[in-house]
Amino acid sequence: MSKIWFITGSSRGLGRQFADAALARGDKVAASARDTASLAGLVAAYGDAVLPLALDVSDKAAVSAAVQQAHAHFGALDFVVNNAGYGVFGAVEEVSEQDVRTQFETNVFGSLWVTQAALPFMRAQGSGHVFMLSSLLGQASFATTGIYSASKAAIEGLADALAQEVAAFGIKVTIIEPGPFGTGFAGSAVYAAPLAAYAPVHEAVGASFASMPVADPALVGPALLQLADAAKPPLRIFFGPVAAQVVPHVYAERLATWAAWAHVGSGQA
Repeated sequence: MSKIWFITGSSRGLGRQFADAALARGDKVAASARDTASLAGLVAAYGDAVLPLALDVSDKAAVSAAVQQAHAHFGALDFVVNNAGYGVFGAVEEVSEQDVRTQFETNVFGSLWVTQAALPFMRAQGSGHVFMLSSLLGQASFATTGIYSASKAAIEGLADALAQEVAAFGIKVTIIEPGPFGTGFAGSAVYAAPLAAYAPVHEAVGASFASMPVADPALVGPALLQLADAAKPPLRIFFGPVAAQVVPHVYAERLATWAAWAHVGSGQA
């Protein structure tokens, strides 16, 4: 039987890949985007299997109404993919208060509102799977990524706790941590007005990111379906090669630092 998906940020990028993969195998998708015109291609290709929804995930009331509409339309809610989000980049001193607040309203609160709206339906049916889109930068922050990294780190903590809370209801949670993909993500990001003092930092970061390999977005759809079909999916998974290279190195450094300074934190001489 076909499964029912609720996918935010379905207009482009990874969200579009997720929606295409689910629909191509015969599932049904409530696909949300700020502008439903961007979903016209999905509707043309898959017809009634798509429920296009205009949605700003930072609007809690609108999120609740959209999730209820999707459940009423399809009669179930098997998978939720909290994909909607964007980047705010700049040194911590450079970013504006409004940009920071808007970043968290979308990336963090948006995922929270969608999850809270979906959980009652999943608990009632005794099953479900919530996917949280984090990032390599939710595990390893770099200069000028502080605000975006902070929003994804918040997602990590939220989802980690959520997985423990809902396991007894038959609900699974998976945190997806992508590295760079060729989706145009950087081009749609918000960049803080630079301060001259940080010019060397920006130059170094730009060179570093330019050297990173960019993965093919076509990889993510099949990967998501494997997770959806798994009897025991992982709590966390890397998407793309860069995250798998960077994060273990970061954790090795953290473990070494904690060990080296354990005597100080424990009050030992």
